[in-house]
Amino acid sequence: MGAIFNSLGRTVAAGVVVLIVIVLIANATSGDMIHFNHAWSTFFMRWLHILSGVMWIGLLWYFNFVQTPTMPKIQPVESRSAVSKFIAPSALWWFRYGALATVITGLLLAWMNGYIVDALLLRKPFYPIGIGMWMALIMAFNVWFIIWPMQQKILGLVDATAEEKAKAGPIALYASRFNTMFSIGMLYCMASQSHGGFVS
Repeated sequence: MGAIFNSLGRTVAAGVVVLIVIVLIANATSGDMIHFNHAWSTFFMRWLHILSGVMWIGLLWYFNFVQTPTMPKIQPVESRSAVSKFIAPSALWWFRYGALATVITGLLLAWMNGYIVDALLLRKPFYPIGIGMWMALIMAFNVWFIIWPMQQKILGLVDATAEEKAKAGPIALYASRFNTMFSIGMLYCMASQSHGGFVS
């Protein structure tokens, strides 16, 4: 087991193997087999969308609920550089590309299901997911064009003066907190489309 769990790549690969085994057992015991058709491909895209969204919003909440409030408590102050030099840049990479993957898979899913235009134009019956889509697009814009450029300055990944770094801090914080605020409603809207939550 150590050989699997000592490597993230092997752990993820093992997770995929476990998934395949579960699907095969479920198919064998139920007598139903997967049909690789449009319905299955839209399901698979939804699964990828959920995986991407968990990565994105999970890291957003990690930054806001764990890292940001904890950083000022780390003593001595010099120890904080371990987070800013190693953990934050890596987490921000997964954060950015989790956001990108969530948007791409979400738009593909809406297109595959034939409601992308109606959702983006907030037409019934697709306005709940349409609201969620617009919220997610705004959040992804914040990630790529506000949070990431400011974090590059803060973390010293690009050249910036002390004054520019000082200005970047609150901008990155407020954009991240805005996304945290928006994520609550966005997730509600996403779930509401197929599971209720809005008055029809």
